[in-house]
Amino acid sequence: MSRRIQWAGWLSLIVLSCLPWEAALSTPYVPATDAQVLAQLPAGSVHTSSAARERARTRADVALPLAQFYISRARATGDLRYLGYAEGMLAPWLSGASVRSDALVLDATVLQSRHAFSAALSELDRALALQPDNAQAWLTRATILRVLGRYPEAMQSCERLGAAVDPAITQLCEQSLRALSGDLSEAYAALRSLPQQTLSREVRAWRYSELGEMAEREGDDAAAEHWLGEGLALAPDDFYMRTAYADLLLRQQRAADTLQLLSGCDSMEPLLLRMLIARQMLGERDVAAQQAKLDDAFAIEEQRNEAVHRREQARFLLDIEHRPAAALAAAQENWRVQREPDDLLILLRAAQAAARPDAAKPVMQFLAQQHLQDARLEPYLGSARL
Repeated sequence: MSRRIQWAGWLSLIVLSCLPWEAALSTPYVPATDAQVLAQLPAGSVHTSSAARERARTRADVALPLAQFYISRARATGDLRYLGYAEGMLAPWLSGASVRSDALVLDATVLQSRHAFSAALSELDRALALQPDNAQAWLTRATILRVLGRYPEAMQSCERLGAAVDPAITQLCEQSLRALSGDLSEAYAALRSLPQQTLSREVRAWRYSELGEMAEREGDDAAAEHWLGEGLALAPDDFYMRTAYADLLLRQQRAADTLQLLSGCDSMEPLLLRMLIARQMLGERDVAAQQAKLDDAFAIEEQRNEAVHRREQARFLLDIEHRPAAALAAAQENWRVQREPDDLLILLRAAQAAARPDAAKPVMQFLAQQHLQDARLEPYLGSARL
């Protein structure tokens, strides 16, 4: 799961990387009776009539808003089927004479959410070839490159946002990268002083999430909690900030607070993982069903040869099953896919737990190259080997 979740509208990028896993059965399931309920669809999904779907095949003004709606539903509900619906809406507008830049950007969003980063970047290149001033494409590109740890290239994309966007958005894009490239204190100060009176609710929430991350990497957990709390007050349904807040609380051994924060979220496996860790901290024993659910979810990903949730799998193996060697293997596989601070952290933790200091070498090299600062990494650096 990527922690780099972005916002609706301007920041519609990493939709899927924080969503639960869907079971992919090898044989179809046949209900016992026609009356058996297989799934409850969330409110708002019944608007997609056959007539609307038919119009979407020939009208971009119908298809693209529907695709964006499905992406937002996937984010809000954790139901991955909505991304398939979005792909169906987008398909007619991705090639040939009907190809559209905005459709390609939405398609890149879906591809990125599957951690198909190269394919997503290719779609953005196509979008920008059609519309070089597409600010959403540049912002999406910057965010993907940030997830990959390619900070100089990401900064170039931020710089291309231009006059089409509020200067505060460009500032947020650039300062978030400066904070990962050796200028953490300066970037943190710049975002704290950024005027927000004219910012939209979504952009203000983005600012709070960045400030929370920066404060935590600086080692100021109290400030991080303040910023994340402010962000959740603005965007209470935001999965990323709730996950980040839970991780902060767990690191402080505040298990009861974690369970309170995540109450009602156990249908989403990444949050269920954190609830399970909290319950383990409290010494609860009645967790077998939840542990089995997570174990099955990771097994399904293995069968499908996917790496979308390798970071979560590594944490499950390390913190729940206490299998450091297996956790290290999952963390190494995750490292091949993405390079966010949390990816560094789980690889360092697993390498230390497995008594494999040599396995931390990629992280040490990355830190030396990028000058990334993160107080959370410090307890594990002494046992790592360059």
